[in-house]
Amino acid sequence: MSNLPGSAPFSFSSVKGAELFSYLPAYYETSRVMRADMNTKGHEMDHFYQALEETFQQFFVRTATWGLPRWEAELGIETNLNKPLEQRRAVVESKLRGGGKFSGKLVKNVSEAYDGGKVAVTFQPQQWNFTIKFIDTIGIPPNLDDLKAVIEEIKPAHLSVEYEFSYLLIRDIHGVKTLKEMDNLPLSKFAGGAV
Repeated sequence: MSNLPGSAPFSFSSVKGAELFSYLPAYYETSRVMRADMNTKGHEMDHFYQALEETFQQFFVRTATWGLPRWEAELGIETNLNKPLEQRRAVVESKLRGGGKFSGKLVKNVSEAYDGGKVAVTFQPQQWNFTIKFIDTIGIPPNLDDLKAVIEEIKPAHLSVEYEFSYLLIRDIHGVKTLKEMDNLPLSKFAGGAV
């Protein structure tokens, strides 16, 4: 990039501005006016492309932010802005997975969408019951109430459901974790601990 004699070198603060300037004829190479013009227009294009990318992200549940209330409204889910985005996304994703014929696979898909970990679903037909066991999650999942509400919606009325949780046991921490590490573990990770 050549500059006018005695002038400070011009650097583009806009990515798109530098790209726009590269399309101009070579005789504009030394023009500070054209560089400034392309840099200004480039900033507008940078903002435009950023807005496009942000809007594109709203079309996918896992990346939606300000568009999440639209997903919730479309699926009949009450919007609760006090919940973390990840929990709200899990509710939407679970609702999307929850369509179709009731089966163990459906319950597993819905439960894993909420929990983010593996679950096992077992049926006890003689007792008209099925069990959802959380395998990867230690303690009670933070959005269990949301999961319970969705399971109640998709399960047949004559079936009851039980939830099994995995907890830390003495053998899991004795000689494995330091006192400081144990002090940082919430009680909800232990059987009988506070929720």
